Amino acid sequence: MGESMGGAVVLLLHRKKPDYWDMAVLVAPMCKIADEMKPHPILMKLGPKISRLIPTWKLLPIPDIMDKAFRVQEIRDEIRSNPLCYKGWPPVQTGVELLKVSLDLEERLAEVSLPFIVLHGEDDRVTDPSASQLLYQSAVSFDKTIKLYPAMWHSLTIGELSDNMDIVFNDIIGWLDQRVVLPMQI
Repeated sequence: MGESMGGAVVLLLHRKKPDYWDMAVLVAPMCKIADEMKPHPILMKLGPKISRLIPTWKLLPIPDIMDKAFRVQEIRDEIRSNPLCYKGWPPVQTGVELLKVSLDLEERLAEVSLPFIVLHGEDDRVTDPSASQLLYQSAVSFDKTIKLYPAMWHSLTIGELSDNMDIVFNDIIGWLDQRVVLPMQI
């Protein structure tokens, strides 16, 4: 299972070694960063040059991802108070690499051949739900499923309303139940 950037990692590993995974659960995968999360076009153009000079500087003014990803305010507050969670603007090199990965994935979605379910909130403002639709349409996989959820945000498995998360997890479990055969226990 890969969520957001983790979904991008799953797809990159699959492309590098197609038989690495038997199947994938992709939750709001980062196949395309939503336009409102991208920095100004000038910064996007200059980013690679700037990153060679000052890769660790935090110069990319992007909206607060917490406010865009997590629908439930209590979850946002909990994550903001967690000292292990990254906060603030990303370093220039990190932003450049994330954008490069998402552009590369978006261009090569047709290479996806493993069975997958992709789940995405239609109101996601972090990763673009249209890229999940494009993944579903373009992938050569013979077994693919898409679930788009009206009025749901980016973080479907932790930051949504409880009833919404139940729907998402039921869809994931139902999809897996149809495909995973567990050995019989004696």
